[in-house]
Amino acid sequence: MAAGGLSRSERKAAERVRRLREEQQREHLRQVSRILRKAAAERSVEEGRLLAESEDLVTELQGRSRRREGLKRRQEEVCDDPEELRGKVRELASAVRSAKYLVVYTGAGISTAASIPDYRGPNGVWTLLQKGRSISATDLSEADPTLTHMSIARLHEQKLVQHVVSQNCDGLHLRSGLPRSAISELHGNMYIEVCTSCTPNREYVRVFDVTERTALHRHQTGRACHRCGAQLRDTIVHFGERGTLGQPLNWEAATAAASKADTILCLGSSLKVLKKYPHLWCMGKPPSRRPKLYIVNLQWTPKDDWATLKLHGKCDDVMRLLMSELGLEIPLYSRWQDPIFSLATPLHAGEEGSHSQRPLCRNREEQPSCDPGAPPHPAPTRGGWFGRGCAKRTKRKRVT
Repeated sequence: MAAGGLSRSERKAAERVRRLREEQQREHLRQVSRILRKAAAERSVEEGRLLAESEDLVTELQGRSRRREGLKRRQEEVCDDPEELRGKVRELASAVRSAKYLVVYTGAGISTAASIPDYRGPNGVWTLLQKGRSISATDLSEADPTLTHMSIARLHEQKLVQHVVSQNCDGLHLRSGLPRSAISELHGNMYIEVCTSCTPNREYVRVFDVTERTALHRHQTGRACHRCGAQLRDTIVHFGERGTLGQPLNWEAATAAASKADTILCLGSSLKVLKKYPHLWCMGKPPSRRPKLYIVNLQWTPKDDWATLKLHGKCDDVMRLLMSELGLEIPLYSRWQDPIFSLATPLHAGEEGSHSQRPLCRNREEQPSCDPGAPPHPAPTRGGWFGRGCAKRTKRKRVT
């Protein structure tokens, strides 16, 4: 006789009974589910009686169905009709003009026009992975700043935008001409590596993706500081990590800007990550004293109920209308004027083999060894060619 007073045969019998009961419960659940999928008029008297006898289960299954439908609706992209969108943009333009301190929060949606995939859209990285589908390789260094990036840079130049807080690590805000002091790249910048042994930390801006050898909790790039010889590290903040670098994350400026903001414009972000940072939303203030919130996104966001206005449209479409309403010209991007080439630190002799990424080039005809220290070619006229670079396609993931 085993401990507990049951013999081995009795325990086996009890286990069979338990399994049989569980199978009966599963079959009951399947029956009720099948009946609920039928229209009420199509159900037999016996099926109606079974539903009446299973009231608690019916309530549970109907609740599950509502939650599934709610999640599905949240993933759907919704577009305002053109007239409605124009009306909303006029309201947004009025808010931009009257704002005393406007901060812009940006996400992956502002870079999709540069052929960089977003994360939670219908064809986003996370969406496809959840469906078990493969994702195509994307080289972020092939992208150039979009109409939205250039519009934000012009708004800052006109003192209509005071600060930009970005979840993107594609470096496109920097390359649009937005000053470093006006950007907080909360998840890092793929073109910047730093020496944390130097005080203050020494930054190295490159014209190639420095993250080739890095990953979660593994940040050394394989190059050394030109001053102290210590190993350089990338600036990327992966999921599950906490960003500790001063630059380019610039958290101090982000929280200071949020505390002074009377208006926040969110562009192309699902806000599922940003919502976790209470300092960015002034949650310590009474609701009446928090910034007015304007959201541009095709999908639902967890901040929609807080928004003064939600615009369902693509970021480039909205920003084109907004800049027209404000009477501002959108500057054309040109690699000839891209600030990354003047900011970049050239590799030292012997470092050329430290990476296999082909660098950004001012001109399509430039060799892959484009040297940021070399004198620039004459700039083209305004209607000239705007190069999309000579970077090869390599698999890269972006944190958002």
